[in-house]
Amino acid sequence: MSKPVDNDRHHDKMVKRKELHDKKMSEKKTGKGLLIVHTGTGKGKSSAAFGMVMRGITHGFNIGIVQFIKGPWESGERDVLLKFPEQVEIHAMGEGFTWETQDRERDIAVTKKAWEKSKAFIEDPNIKMVVLDELNIALRYDYLPLEEVIDTLKSRAPDKHIIVTGRNAKPELIEIADLVTEMTLIKHPFKEQGIKAQPGIEF
Repeated sequence: MSKPVDNDRHHDKMVKRKELHDKKMSEKKTGKGLLIVHTGTGKGKSSAAFGMVMRGITHGFNIGIVQFIKGPWESGERDVLLKFPEQVEIHAMGEGFTWETQDRERDIAVTKKAWEKSKAFIEDPNIKMVVLDELNIALRYDYLPLEEVIDTLKSRAPDKHIIVTGRNAKPELIEIADLVTEMTLIKHPFKEQGIKAQPGIEF
């Protein structure tokens, strides 16, 4: 059985906590463009990135999105983002996962085109946020020169946010990132129950 709450002690504790919090906040730097990495075996890496895109839209950001692996199939997020053509430009430049294409040379050629579009977004001063969806997969299979990617990301404008998604993020990318989140797989309906991807959940 839990002890009764001592309201006075709780109040004093929260006052001290607020003082510490306010002190920490006063010492923080002003905002800057962040390099954000979503990686790991769990679901939600791209979904989290698109959640940030929705936030960015409400703050008036111009946003560039390049999808490296996912092909031009129907997806809920793309349908929503196409309703904001003045703010969002999205390019699905992949042809599907590597086990579907089964053609490494073609995969590399397609990835290089996607990277050129990505660089254009990164270098565009009017673009505030760039999403490089599944770039980690392209780097994992050595479809792009890692050093060039790292140099480009490091040389971005100081106020530009870049979000990179995909499993198996390279250590070099993690090293230069400002924020890294690893989605951990605990349970998945496809693996445990054989349930296929569903509208509104996966696409």
